[in-house]
Amino acid sequence: MNLKKMFEMQKALDERIIKEKGLESQDLLPNTYVALDTELAEFANEGRWFKHWSKNQKPRTKIEHFCPICDGTGDENYQVNLDSLLEGRGAEPYSKCQDCNGSGKIGESNPLLTEFVDCLHFFLSIAIKNGWEDAMNLPEEGFVEMKKKGFEGGLTGVFLEMKWMLLNSYMSKDQSTKKTRFSLAWALFLSIGTIGFGFTLEQIEAAYMDKNAVNHQRQQEGY
Repeated sequence: MNLKKMFEMQKALDERIIKEKGLESQDLLPNTYVALDTELAEFANEGRWFKHWSKNQKPRTKIEHFCPICDGTGDENYQVNLDSLLEGRGAEPYSKCQDCNGSGKIGESNPLLTEFVDCLHFFLSIAIKNGWEDAMNLPEEGFVEMKKKGFEGGLTGVFLEMKWMLLNSYMSKDQSTKKTRFSLAWALFLSIGTIGFGFTLEQIEAAYMDKNAVNHQRQQEGY
């Protein structure tokens, strides 16, 4: 995973937001921590592992997106025929929708991975704001060891420990402790994604690039 490139992209996005929203004089670090905490909750919601009250505890990793032109029917004349039916007129013959090639679908997404990289955006932002970029460079050996041992307390235990480390990286008084806690929180977060849910580093990086582009587009559209 090319963290150097991702830091550059995140810094460019953050600077754009600050400039366009007129936030140059504000301390945005507290907001960034709240944003990350919120995104972590959204990630957990898609992961679903903790929902002991539900029969469905499988993570949401696939959503199919239906073609808006044919409303998922694959028929380019769908809307025309719907209007004709309502007006009591005859229907047009089937015509393959050109936008989806008659499949009725325009792709699919992984909501769990999407939420994971939303969290990643804010991890990067916090590291940049604090000058902690090196804290996100982690030795591969640590992940190999964690994979062998497994998660103590399961996913829930690791998730709660990660949250504790993250909040301590903000609340602690000692600067060295803050950075160490942040590094541990990042390591646990990455472990949840790679070991807990099987994301590859390549998948994470590609998903980050895609979402970063979406975030720039949103700013352009006045988000």
